[in-house]
Amino acid sequence: MNRRTFAAALAATALLGLPMAAAAQAYPNKPVRMIIPFPPGGTLDFVGRMLAQKLSDQTGQQFVVENRPGGNNMIGSTAVATAAPDGYTLLFNASTFTTTPMTVKASQYDVLKDFTPIALVAKAPLSVSVGAQVPATDVKSLAAHARASPTKLTFAVGSTGSAGNLATELLRRAGDFDLLIVPYKGSGPAYQDLLGGRIDAFVDPVLGAVGHHKGGKLKILAVTSKTRIPTLPDVPTVGESIPGYEFYSWYGLWGPAKLPADIAQKLNTETNKALADLKDKLEAQGLLVTPGSIDDFVRFQAEDMALARKIITEAKISAE
Repeated sequence: MNRRTFAAALAATALLGLPMAAAAQAYPNKPVRMIIPFPPGGTLDFVGRMLAQKLSDQTGQQFVVENRPGGNNMIGSTAVATAAPDGYTLLFNASTFTTTPMTVKASQYDVLKDFTPIALVAKAPLSVSVGAQVPATDVKSLAAHARASPTKLTFAVGSTGSAGNLATELLRRAGDFDLLIVPYKGSGPAYQDLLGGRIDAFVDPVLGAVGHHKGGKLKILAVTSKTRIPTLPDVPTVGESIPGYEFYSWYGLWGPAKLPADIAQKLNTETNKALADLKDKLEAQGLLVTPGSIDDFVRFQAEDMALARKIITEAKISAE
């Protein structure tokens, strides 16, 4: 190949790459749907709406939150899996998204095959909360009360296989007491029953419970993080009653499979920029902000899924 032919080939190759590069550079040029597969009112919805607003401000296009609850998050998640991979339909979800296929035999999506990881947003310590009717002041006294109670204590679960579900199972086993799991379709409805005295306890991200705790409507007995958190400095960790106990929920952003790499990278960059601005607000609510690359997210997701699978298998957690 002579020099002129080689130069022409290079030029043609460059031209072939222009449409994709131009599309990524122009993205987004219309509103973006951010689907949250749970009802409004929970921690996931709160964080997702904060992120959507920042992304809207940064890009000049609206990131519109759409709550699509139901089916253990499958309805909303599947809507993203089957959407066009153009960056205009995204999924904001919690770690329950990765565990649902482990607990539902007829799962309608495959985490690894049907989605493109974009960004890990935050890790969330969980709170062990009880209603005012429960005579417990910490996890140790809760376990003692549960063992002495003539009926099983009722523990809400926002969805089967969620971080709260796994953390509750670990708490039951580590604390050596029995309980009755009551599944809900999201944290919002669960808190309504907890505040109304129709359920005894709920293990859920701190953000959802802290306002009710400070208002005296429920009691946070402990947090599941390794150390106490600034938001609740007087609340002990579960580990102070059960040494070695530590658990987190987490939130992430995904797109459909085959999302162009340039668009995924742009979304990752914009998300990290948004997290830098939201860091103080989110950490004031007990969240641990976790910016990083797409590769960081892929590795984290794989490690967390391996741990979740072990817990689910040993505890025989199933939504069916």
